[in-house]
Amino acid sequence: MTTTTSTHRASARWVPFALVVLSLVPAISGSLRLTGLAGGPSLMPVDARIDASPLPVIVHIASVIPYSLLGAFQFSSRLRQRHPRWHRTAGRLLVPLALAVAFSGLWITLAYAPKPGSGLLLVGFRIAVGTAMAASVVLGFAAIRRGDVTRHRAWMTRAYALALGAGTQAFTGAIGPGLVGTSVLAHDLTMGAAWAINLAVAEFAIRRGKSRRQPVRAAASGNATT
Repeated sequence: MTTTTSTHRASARWVPFALVVLSLVPAISGSLRLTGLAGGPSLMPVDARIDASPLPVIVHIASVIPYSLLGAFQFSSRLRQRHPRWHRTAGRLLVPLALAVAFSGLWITLAYAPKPGSGLLLVGFRIAVGTAMAASVVLGFAAIRRGDVTRHRAWMTRAYALALGAGTQAFTGAIGPGLVGTSVLAHDLTMGAAWAINLAVAEFAIRRGKSRRQPVRAAASGNATT
């Protein structure tokens, strides 16, 4: 085992936990929102749109929290190798959860008026993200049904990256005003940048994974012919 491979495997073990940390901000805020909607203490800013029609938000929060937390551990290669049955069972639960996340996100976007301070560009971003996430899940599911593990992983990685947009928005939303201002356009671009960042990281991980697997397959093929 080379030093590079050992270093990669050691760092890869932290990936699920890093994803859980990224999920915590929206998970905590979502849980507080559900608590308020259920009649508990109102710890989140009042939103008349949600108070008037809470169902889309309830569906979205109730699906995105387990999807983001459970889905993080699907990226553990060690867990996939040692417990493949767990990976498959979790995947069967995550597919409907992911679709619920995507379609409830579209539902929220189309049912609610834009939040004050945001504009139609963000509406367009959210429609594109929800549609792309749903399509990625369907393509990923179809790929694994064909036995195409590589494409399955790629599409599911993209879907998960889009779902974690709210986690990254906690950071882009915090630093964006100081960099690009506080106009409606700047706000929408700052929010959109979070999804772009997540997708860029996902594409990097997908391509890096492919480049690592190619030498292994080539070596296996060479050994098979000797």
